[in-house]
Amino acid sequence: MSQIPAMSLALAQEQEKEGNVMTKLLGVIAIAAVAFAVTPAQAAKHAAGGCSSANLEKTETAIENMADGDGKFVAQKEIAAAQDSLLNGKMGACGAHLNKAMHATMGR
Repeated sequence: MSQIPAMSLALAQEQEKEGNVMTKLLGVIAIAAVAFAVTPAQAAKHAAGGCSSANLEKTETAIENMADGDGKFVAQKEIAAAQDSLLNGKMGACGAHLNKAMHATMGR
C-alpha cells in the first residue's frame, strides 16, 4: 500500500513537532536536575558558616551555665550531634544541630 505524498508530509511534520516537544522537555528536566543537585550543596555551604570551633565552644559554655533540666539535656544532645557531624564533614547537619543547641540555651 503506497502513501499519499501529502499524508507523508503531514506525518513528517507531526513527528518533527513531537521531537521538538521531547527536546524541550528533556532540557527542562536537565535544568531541574542541576538545580536540585546544587541546592543541598549551597545549603550546606551557608550552614557551614555557623558551624565552627568557636561557635561550638561558645554554645558549650552557655550550656554549662544552664540550670539542670530538660532544656539543658536537649542542648547537650544537640551539641554532641553537632560535634559528631563536624567530625564527619557534614557541615549542613552540624550547623542545624548547633542552631538547635543555641536555641535551647536561649530558653533557659
